[in-house]
Amino acid sequence: MEKLHTFREDLEKVWGNQWSVTSEIGRLRSVLMHRPGKEIEGIKDPSKIYFRDFIDVEKARWEHDQLVQVYKDHGIEVNYVEEMDPGCPNAMYCHDLILGTPEGVIVTRPGIEIRHKEVKYAAQKAAELGVPIVKTIHGKGIFDGACATWVDKETVIVGTGSRCNAEGLKQVSDTFRDMGVKNIITLSIARNQNHLDGFLSIVDSHVAVTYPYITPDIIYEELEKRGFEFVEIPAFDEKINFAANSVALEPGKIVMPKGAPRTVELLNQKGIEVIELDLEEIKKGGGSVHCLTAFLKRDDIPVYEVKED
Repeated sequence: MEKLHTFREDLEKVWGNQWSVTSEIGRLRSVLMHRPGKEIEGIKDPSKIYFRDFIDVEKARWEHDQLVQVYKDHGIEVNYVEEMDPGCPNAMYCHDLILGTPEGVIVTRPGIEIRHKEVKYAAQKAAELGVPIVKTIHGKGIFDGACATWVDKETVIVGTGSRCNAEGLKQVSDTFRDMGVKNIITLSIARNQNHLDGFLSIVDSHVAVTYPYITPDIIYEELEKRGFEFVEIPAFDEKINFAANSVALEPGKIVMPKGAPRTVELLNQKGIEVIELDLEEIKKGGGSVHCLTAFLKRDDIPVYEVKED
């Protein structure tokens, strides 16, 4: 019987693009986003839709446009989810809807019911672009895209909690293993947190940002084995201003929201170039840069050498 090559080897030839994400820091090439539309107009009770406060609709759109412009200025392809149900006010936070993987995307099933309809539109856009959909979370599984963080093509961190249950973890883990992932680092996300990107971001080849008071020891242990150093968010007010919710444009260069000056200073001391944006209205919806951005394509990075004690 003829020996088959891997699906990943088919991406360029068959699918027309190297739709692959294997880290948080490889040069970013293509993203999926949704510009806030009618769904954020006329909100009567922010708490019922998981917002922190009422938002200025036009300012939120302007803020989103500024982030998109940063991406375009860095040669990143921005693909818009243009159609959206008007009853989906959280739809701008695309990272939860689609998770980039080494072989295409996983279509998620968000942990809060008000977000379930959003997924259909994100999946339709991915299909329109020709991105392989390698898995759709189904059955009793729930899983938000921000419950996973890629370290390299062999290692991924997955957190369970209010937005990822045991069945969701099983489904994504099985899919990752089929792609050759060797290390699935699992942890429980604190009850007062939704996602990993509220307290963890990888910003350079050996630098990660953490909020130490809720970051599980296993993250420190596993990243230290791979030679990482840490920038620890020094104050709660910077944590809730989404200091960990950044996107790496390439290793050592990130875009993040304003409001965390001490964290930025620490990042600069590590040689990290930081682009800060005014996202005050976007943040009132409970998310920031990373939440807004679903990764479709990043350059590969080398697999980390693991040094055991």
